[in-house]
Amino acid sequence: MNPDEDDETTSVLLVEDDSEDIEIARRAFQKGRIANPLYAVRDGEEAMEFLHHRGRYADAAEAPRPGLILLDLNLPGLDGRDVLKLIKDDPDLHRIPVVVLTTSSEKADVVGCYDKGANTYITKPVEFGKFLQAVITIGQYWLGIAVIP
Repeated sequence: MNPDEDDETTSVLLVEDDSEDIEIARRAFQKGRIANPLYAVRDGEEAMEFLHHRGRYADAAEAPRPGLILLDLNLPGLDGRDVLKLIKDDPDLHRIPVVVLTTSSEKADVVGCYDKGANTYITKPVEFGKFLQAVITIGQYWLGIAVIP
């Protein structure tokens, strides 16, 4: 962790519709000893409610502004591509680093996400152990090495 900052209060928002992937992310945070709070939402609409403190997330204490967003692309309803664009076009949200963590390795998705402002694009490993390690590495880098706004 960066010694100059109180990283334990930097929360992470995981936007993921697959309950198994949410559980793997939670396990990875535990295994990697990443103390930052991890919040999970299941679709793009819910992510935007969380980020703008609307609906069930109206209480900012229950939905703190994340310091990092882990975003799946293939979401029901408002998909991850649209969520990424909304975040990066919003003057209140655009500085939050967004790591796209998805099954798609399509060149159009990779290029499109970077064009929309993604900070990192990672294709989810299929194997449990490799996916676990990928999430640990993301957490260690973005919450322990990188300086985030």
